[in-house]
Amino acid sequence: MRRALDLLYKGSGFLAGFFLVAIAALSAAQIAARELGFAAYSYDDFAGFCLAASSFLGLAYTFRENEHIRMTLLLHHARGGTRRALELASLAVAAFLVGYFGWYACDMTIISYKLKDVSQGLVAVPLWIPQAGMALGLVILFVATTDDFVAALRGRSTSYDTARARKTEAMPGFER
Repeated sequence: MRRALDLLYKGSGFLAGFFLVAIAALSAAQIAARELGFAAYSYDDFAGFCLAASSFLGLAYTFRENEHIRMTLLLHHARGGTRRALELASLAVAAFLVGYFGWYACDMTIISYKLKDVSQGLVAVPLWIPQAGMALGLVILFVATTDDFVAALRGRSTSYDTARARKTEAMPGFER
């Protein structure tokens, strides 16, 4: 199960990277098309869709790699049971909020699919397609936050603690 979850998180990060490369390719194609005198329709719409997909699909991977900005001022000063309670409460609230947001993102995507809703650009794109990247990214982030909540509940190290320790070992003097 652990391997499957890690593969899910890495796959999501890979897809986020793919959409970043797609933004660069679309931008380069738009510049080249304008220089050659061709009309470049809806490139910015597609780049925006790729940006949304990249942003949301990258959330779980960056969370697991301890690359999100975390407000740990209170946690750093707490010890023992208080620290554990704060950590569990933070992860529970995060999982709840991400799950809530993910639920409604999935609902919005399904409704857009059922209504056959399309974008308003020159190229009518079914809106469920770009919305699916956001919904999928949020679902994977929900799995990641729940995964760390369960790990903390069982007294195991969380992914972000493991990533921080790995980076500290790799770079002496590096601490976040």
